[in-house]
Amino acid sequence: MMPDLGKYAETVMSSYAASIVLLVALVVFSILRGRKVRAEMEKIEQRMSRNG
Repeated sequence: MMPDLGKYAETVMSSYAASIVLLVALVVFSILRGRKVRAEMEKIEQRMSRNG
């Protein structure tokens, strides 16, 4: 199933690997940032509900 990439195989495969790593890192950082923002928003909402 893998196409013959000839002399460019190493370059192409390393580019694919780098792209996958960067995409995974972006997803992980987005999830972590979302959790942090959600926690901050919950704290603010609790403060607002206590203050009326």
